[in-house]
Amino acid sequence: MLTQLSIKNYALIDDLNVTFGEGFTTITGETGAGKSILLGAFSLVLGKRADLSSLKDSGRKCTVEAGFSIEGYALEQFFEDRDLDYEQHTILRREILPSGKSRAFVNDTPVTLEILSNLGTRLVDVHSQHQTLRLTENAFQFKVVDALAGNSLPLMEYRKNLDAFRELERELQQLLDFKTEAAKELDYNSFLLEELEKAPLKEGIVETLETEYEQLNNVETLLESLAQVHQLFNEDQMGLLTHLTTLRQLTQKLSAFGERFTDLDQRVQSAVIELSDIAVEFQGLQETVEPDPGRLEEVNSQLQLLHNLFKKHQVTEVTGLIGIKERLLKTVTASLNIDTEIQDKKNALARQREVLEKLCAEISGNRKKILPELKDMLKQKMGVLGMSSASFKIEVDPSKVFTNTGKDHLTFLFSANKGSDFGELKKVASGGELSRIMLAIKAILASYEQLPTLMFDEIDTGVSGEISNAMGEIMKEMGQYMQIFSITHLPQVASKGKQQFKVFKEEFQNTTRSQMKLLSGEERIAELAEMLGGKSYSESAENHARTLLMQS
Repeated sequence: MLTQLSIKNYALIDDLNVTFGEGFTTITGETGAGKSILLGAFSLVLGKRADLSSLKDSGRKCTVEAGFSIEGYALEQFFEDRDLDYEQHTILRREILPSGKSRAFVNDTPVTLEILSNLGTRLVDVHSQHQTLRLTENAFQFKVVDALAGNSLPLMEYRKNLDAFRELERELQQLLDFKTEAAKELDYNSFLLEELEKAPLKEGIVETLETEYEQLNNVETLLESLAQVHQLFNEDQMGLLTHLTTLRQLTQKLSAFGERFTDLDQRVQSAVIELSDIAVEFQGLQETVEPDPGRLEEVNSQLQLLHNLFKKHQVTEVTGLIGIKERLLKTVTASLNIDTEIQDKKNALARQREVLEKLCAEISGNRKKILPELKDMLKQKMGVLGMSSASFKIEVDPSKVFTNTGKDHLTFLFSANKGSDFGELKKVASGGELSRIMLAIKAILASYEQLPTLMFDEIDTGVSGEISNAMGEIMKEMGQYMQIFSITHLPQVASKGKQQFKVFKEEFQNTTRSQMKLLSGEERIAELAEMLGGKSYSESAENHARTLLMQS
């Protein structure tokens, strides 16, 4: 519940601090005293968009702070999901800077306006005359029926499965769209894939082929050079190997004359072994190198193919072609297997549909069971509010499509008088009738679910006498289950409050400012008397005011 409200530098409010209690609270004051200003400031801390023109002093920031006792509201998960500190006494704060920048805080932690608004809707329901029109919306009507039907958990499970169903539908449509496009591209993609599969695609292949091409293309030069190398190594009288053998024999003799000669002999021996191996390898190469025009043409063709593919696919390396080949393979494979994937997805969708159908049947059954009781309760409440002839026609019929509320079509019709035809609320109910219907519904809901703090902004507009007295009684009764505020011009309603605040204007240092105060017993009598008889004092008005308070 709302425990305290602090407003600084907003419109006509300079500095206001108010503490609230539980139950039913009424707020009164003359027209123009600042009740709407108070509500406007309060809406800022609930996430409403800020307006720089609302600052009383444009050179100072505006601050609105509201404290709430949130124990029992089951908001722990909300705080955890948004990485906020959960405290049983939670403070919401909104600041509007002179620059126009707005900041929001929850327990001193900066938050986005969206988070502040989402939390605000869970804490306070501000009911204005405009909001009464929600009665005519099908979503609100479903909310009322489902609250009484106990459909909270089934609907939660249904919506989770509906999200899964819609995701499957989306995936199926993607597969169908892919099949349509793939059919057009399959032949071309298959051709590209086949072309790439014929190419020797492996890392380093271009360098290997270019080396081989250079050797094959210059085979005569190679053979000539290899022959000369062979001759240098192996000529009978002048060959390197013959001279090395002689050198080896000499160094062996010299090694007997000391360590220095021994070291040189070992180095010569190593050189002889290394050069002998080199001679053997050159001999092997000479035997393997031979003209091969066929292989030269083949290597040239492979290089030409690779360079053509580089140009065609706009890449510069074989790794790029390998990546394209892998993607084409996946695309072509998917195209060939698409019918199997589509059928699998359709089967999964059918299974998910069965789950939804069962949940919809449960939800619809719960709704149908509660409708007679809902109609009786509405008729009883409307009778108390002076509309004993009012009746409702509420029916649930099966629908063909899954919606966020299930698979039902809800008809919520109203007739204000006996013998009158039933019609849609927005067409047949007046503003005053809608206000009374909304009050009746809120009163019924109060005993079925944990409602947030409820603030009625002149919901009693257009009614008077016994009807206003009845509206006050209903709000007083609701105050037994929850915290209720009513901004009202009617003394019959104001007198029902457990506590009553007055909003008033005063002049201070050549400026006008709005204030708000909790009325004591005598102050409350005076305020009610003024509401009954106007500014001129009347003993009968005072006596009437005392009677209203005693009856409350």
